[in-house]
Amino acid sequence: MAGPLKTLTQKHKIKGKIVVVAAQWHEDIIEALCQSACAALLHAGIKKSNIITVKTPGSFELPLAALCAARQKNVAGVVCLGCLIEGETPHFHYIAQAVAQGLMDVSLSTQKPVGFGVLTARDKKQAQDRAGGKWGNKGEEAAAAVLEMARLGDVRF
Repeated sequence: MAGPLKTLTQKHKIKGKIVVVAAQWHEDIIEALCQSACAALLHAGIKKSNIITVKTPGSFELPLAALCAARQKNVAGVVCLGCLIEGETPHFHYIAQAVAQGLMDVSLSTQKPVGFGVLTARDKKQAQDRAGGKWGNKGEEAAAAVLEMARLGDVRF
């Protein structure tokens, strides 16, 4: 994405905490995603004391951690960050599908926004390009999505 995200050019008045859940595989990439997500939240006006970061062993565990966070009454949204790099077996596809579906299920069942900042890349270079490289930073984009959806939660239809 070129240029600053529109969502991040405005201050947000979110009631509650934003939890950033980050997998521990591919630590350098995850760190770049996490730093960008947290910086985006701060830039949007979320207080540092309202940003909580937790780690999971891997991306497969992200949905359960997101569910535990989203069930808390004082949590307004969850930003999930992970990195899956395709290998020689179909394992990558099973994990990617399970994580994507699991995170969507968490959002729908709790009616809270869950940002999808899980990279699914063919190789490490492709992941780096999406963690602060030539294709921006998907951590920032996931944080922006959570903020925008949390704001929509305050709209009365």
